[in-house]
Amino acid sequence: MSQAKKELVESIFELVAKRLIEALELGTVKWPLPAPPVQDPDFPAIHPTSPHDIFSLGLGILNMDQGMFERHLINVVERLVPYRMNLTDDPFEVHNTWLKKRQGDVADRLMFHIATDWLSEAFDKYAPNSDKWWLSIALIDGLCTAPHGSPVHEGYHLLESIALAERPGTWHTQPDVGPQHMEWNPNALVPRMTEVVAHEDGVKAAKWLLDRLESDHVERRLLLMEWVRLLMERPPLVGPLDLATILLRRSADTDVDVVVKVILCLAKTIEFDPELGLDIAHRLHQRKEILIQRGMADVLTRMFRRLGWKAHPFLIDMLASTDEGVLAAASATVGDLRFLDKEVWADTIQSLTTHSLAVVRRNLVSNLRDYIEYDPEDRRQIIPIMWIDGDEVVRTRLRELLLRMEEVAPQHFAERIQHLKNVNADLDPLWAPLDVRRDGASQFWKIWLEEGGEIPTIEKKVEHISNLEEPNMLPKVDKALEVLDQDLGFLDD
Repeated sequence: MSQAKKELVESIFELVAKRLIEALELGTVKWPLPAPPVQDPDFPAIHPTSPHDIFSLGLGILNMDQGMFERHLINVVERLVPYRMNLTDDPFEVHNTWLKKRQGDVADRLMFHIATDWLSEAFDKYAPNSDKWWLSIALIDGLCTAPHGSPVHEGYHLLESIALAERPGTWHTQPDVGPQHMEWNPNALVPRMTEVVAHEDGVKAAKWLLDRLESDHVERRLLLMEWVRLLMERPPLVGPLDLATILLRRSADTDVDVVVKVILCLAKTIEFDPELGLDIAHRLHQRKEILIQRGMADVLTRMFRRLGWKAHPFLIDMLASTDEGVLAAASATVGDLRFLDKEVWADTIQSLTTHSLAVVRRNLVSNLRDYIEYDPEDRRQIIPIMWIDGDEVVRTRLRELLLRMEEVAPQHFAERIQHLKNVNADLDPLWAPLDVRRDGASQFWKIWLEEGGEIPTIEKKVEHISNLEEPNMLPKVDKALEVLDQDLGFLDD
């Protein structure tokens, strides 16, 4: 080992030892620590008498197990350094200066590797190490202090392993090994368990860790919400960890960012517990902060799919809001009403056609195709109102709908333009694109509006080859050569 590499390794080791003590001090604030989920019945775990026992034990193992430290250090450095070197180069030599400036990042990642290693030994089913359990649970608590980076992803996986009392890295949803895999054993008779099963003592330890984050400062509460959002994807853990109750308490949090994170979990909570989820939704809906109101408007569609009519009062209140963001999101959700009651849906569209905010009126256009199918006669006169709206985006989208209607349903198109004429609407923006699609189409419709009669229809043009004597005959050779001579005449110049 070169002198430069030796100095760098020693410097990182001292930094890791320092941060290890700091993390263990934070992780032992709440005493006593939870009992190990996995224990040897012949050698029951003995709880440490004081936090100082944890500190001395952690430093002792770190100093004694140098091989573990160097193994994790090499792994972290290889993942961290830029891959602009030969495979035979030593990253400690080539990127020595670069690593010196980033010793803090190396130490932080190394700490999570050490915590994972200790937790794996604590969950060894054949020889569980209770000392490593006390160290790992305290270290995880002390390391998870920020709502970004390693505490979110690696911290979550460690929490999940604790709740399941399984070694980190166990893939519970991995498919069974088949004959196409090298590790397939044709003589195996017992299938491997692929379901996630919460462990009773592991759940107690995981809830202890969640409680530590919930009762701490804002950064830790934000990290808690990141973990809860990820845990919502593990249905077998939602009930045992009592995540819905955590969300209910955090819905009253004083920090707006924490409450916004609660909103992201609202749809899943309603799936698992509709009554409690609805209670959380009402609490969040009563909050007056603009960010919370916008967040609720964003998840309104998912609430409609899960709550049905119970979500309708939320929509009515949001449409009465004065915030442009809330109105934009709520008006985009109006279409969900058609799955509940199409009369209410159509009446709501009609009431919003004269809204003062342009984005609200623009969001209604996507509903017009379904509205015309439901009410071909347009008894509410929604299309004339929106056509004379004056907003170019609304008129452009509505014109696209009318042009398509003219192609597939001329009868309905005739009724629509007749209504537009009755209210003295300007039809000139419609005639020009109609002529682009089919020459002279606008003139036919103008004549029909003035004189009435039969509704113009699209005529299919059939092209005929003039030099064909019969439909299935090829042109004569002399005529073909004459055409070819005319086309290639420029070559004689």
